[in-house]
Amino acid sequence: MLESIKWLGHASFVIKAEKVIYIDPWKLKDGEPADIILITHDHYDHCCPEDVQKILKPDTVIVTTPNAAGKLKGNVKTMKPGDKLTVEGVPIEAVHAYNARKQFHPKKEMGVGYIVTVGGTRIYHLGDTDFIPEMQNIKADIALVPVGGTYTMDADEAANAVNTFMPKVAIPMHWGEIVGSEKDAQRFKELARCEVKILTPEK
Repeated sequence: MLESIKWLGHASFVIKAEKVIYIDPWKLKDGEPADIILITHDHYDHCCPEDVQKILKPDTVIVTTPNAAGKLKGNVKTMKPGDKLTVEGVPIEAVHAYNARKQFHPKKEMGVGYIVTVGGTRIYHLGDTDFIPEMQNIKADIALVPVGGTYTMDADEAANAVNTFMPKVAIPMHWGEIVGSEKDAQRFKELARCEVKILTPEK
């Protein structure tokens, strides 16, 4: 399943399996049309209507938060933390993502991370978040983890997070664009007790 996950830079991923699933598409040059698009919250570098349009088909399902839904056109479904939904046969869970010690992503805004089950593998995109208590109850095989600091966890906090819920593999994200560098990804790899794959962005 790992080989089906492509990092597109920042917090943007595409999962190419039975369905083509994008998460937070941003700065796309082009892309395979999406079956499902997941948007974690309404900030411009995660919810970009122009990039969504590039990969939209007539039957694409867009899943997002209530405060981002108004920016998007198409078949839009909303989720709040705790909600579960099955789209095109793909189980999707929305989980909490917020800043505990910063003001950029307040809990009341109801930003989310997503757990998507593809081919029996639970893939957890953490969204823009700090290390929060709700992560103790997460069960995931692969975690896509922000490590860049400032707006999200830094590398040390991100390692503490994955060492709490222990995925089989973690992929650092939210570095190399706006904030964070490969040094953050490498430090995360040193501190995490699970396998860490540092990907090169595919544009």
